[in-house]
Amino acid sequence: MTGALQGSLLDSWGEAGPRELGHSVQRTQLTQGAWIDLRPNWIAGADELFERLVDGVPWREERRRMYERVVDVPRLLAFYDEKEPLPDPLLDKAKQALNAHYEEELGEPFRTAGLCFYRDGRDSVAWHGDTIGRGSTEDTMVAIVSIGAPRSLLLRPRTGGPTLRYDLGHGDLIVMGGSCQRTWEHCIPKSAKATGPRISIQYRPRGVR
Repeated sequence: MTGALQGSLLDSWGEAGPRELGHSVQRTQLTQGAWIDLRPNWIAGADELFERLVDGVPWREERRRMYERVVDVPRLLAFYDEKEPLPDPLLDKAKQALNAHYEEELGEPFRTAGLCFYRDGRDSVAWHGDTIGRGSTEDTMVAIVSIGAPRSLLLRPRTGGPTLRYDLGHGDLIVMGGSCQRTWEHCIPKSAKATGPRISIQYRPRGVR
């Protein structure tokens, strides 16, 4: 289904699972009340987790209407609602760790998990914000864990301004908070370079998509 994944040397130390957050999280204040947190190499054992998810998740293809045409969504998808068991125990541990760190600030726990499988550089997601549901009117958080080969995640303010680029993979964590979903947008662009496969795991509160 995918090309070979080149593992990370940083993934080989420590017990598999989420590492500490705390002071290891780097927060960057953006504009209009938005912010992002970064925690590189958060998940130990991320490469093994990637292989388990590739084989164990019931990935599905989707087609969507765009510009008067129905087109294939350029990535594979899976979604786990709050009452559905996650496909790997390590994803439960990650959600518990995120809730322990962010629930007081967020005012509620992360409840759902969406997974996207980018098989190679041809897979992508266009500029968007997670504004289906409460994210269109309320401050919220979306936590994204990237496993597999690094891909560039771009962010830009909706009103115009410089684009930020973060290369995420091998267990990196990025959290978009405050007004980020309403006032900024993000994407994973296509890549003409040889690019290995990547999975992103997006944790969201109830009513945010």
